[in-house]
Amino acid sequence: MATKQETTNDIRVDPKALYLEEIFTDRRVGTIRRLTPVGKEGKRDEARAVLYVGETQVLTPAGALPIAFEIGAGSLEEAADKFGQLAKEAIERTVKELQDLRRQAASSIVIPQGGMPPMPGAGGGGKIQMP
Repeated sequence: MATKQETTNDIRVDPKALYLEEIFTDRRVGTIRRLTPVGKEGKRDEARAVLYVGETQVLTPAGALPIAFEIGAGSLEEAADKFGQLAKEAIERTVKELQDLRRQAASSIVIPQGGMPPMPGAGGGGKIQMP
């Protein structure tokens, strides 16, 4: 029987999925990470495509919220050109998700674990159940 300790010790880096990571920034709005696929010897793996990931952050009352998004590009210049529009879309998507979560939290009804005691003269158990 495997324990949590044993499964934690099985954490390994896949030598067939390694990338060389380079970070480019304008020191103003964000960073672009270029992930170049490499083999286990560290040499470029031509069979896999280079990936670009944009990163920026939005200031909120709770602090800085990091936003990361993939950039489909064939070069660093193309990734830089697409950065602004994709960052805007990622921020809008994140804000919408946060608003949805806030709405869900505000509309949820909390029911005590034991339910409510039966009321005298009322039929049934007096418990409120929500699907």
